Amino acid sequence: MSSDDPRIEYADIIDLPYRKNPERKHMSMEKRAAQFAPFAALSGYEAMVKEEMRLTEKEHELSEYETEVLNRKLSVIKNILYSGRAPEITVTYFVPDKYKSGGAYNSVTLPLKAIDVTMRRLILYGSCDISDRKADPVIIDLDRIRDIKCRETDYLEE
Repeated sequence: MSSDDPRIEYADIIDLPYRKNPERKHMSMEKRAAQFAPFAALSGYEAMVKEEMRLTEKEHELSEYETEVLNRKLSVIKNILYSGRAPEITVTYFVPDKYKSGGAYNSVTLPLKAIDVTMRRLILYGSCDISDRKADPVIIDLDRIRDIKCRETDYLEE
C-alpha cells in the first residue's frame, strides 16, 4: 500500500528511538559541511568566460599627418634630451594583448631617459625621481606610440 503522505507510509518506524552505532565516530561539522560543498564539474569554465568577455581594442594606424606631427615632437624632444635635460613626457602607446587579438592603449607620464634609434624605442625613467636607481625603466616601442605630449611640443599640435 503506497500513500502520498510519508507519515502514513512510515508510521510503524517514525517514532522509534535513534540508536547510535558505538563503533562509528561522530562526524565533525567541517567534514559534514564538506559533503555538501559545491562541486565545479567544469573547472576553469568561469575563468574562460571572464576572459572571453574581456574587451580589447584594435591598434589605430596613424595617418601621414599624425606620423609627421609625432616625428616633429620626437625631434624637439630629442634636442631637449641632448641639451642635458630630462623632459617629462606623457606617452600614449598601444600594448598588444597576450591572449587575444587587439590590445589596449596606455598612457604614462615620466621623465625621458633616452631615445634608442637603432632599436626604435623610448626609454623612460621608472620613477618621476630620476635619481631613483631602484625603479626599472619603462621601455616603449616607437612603432606603438600613438601620441606624445610635452610642454615644449605643445605648439606643434596647432
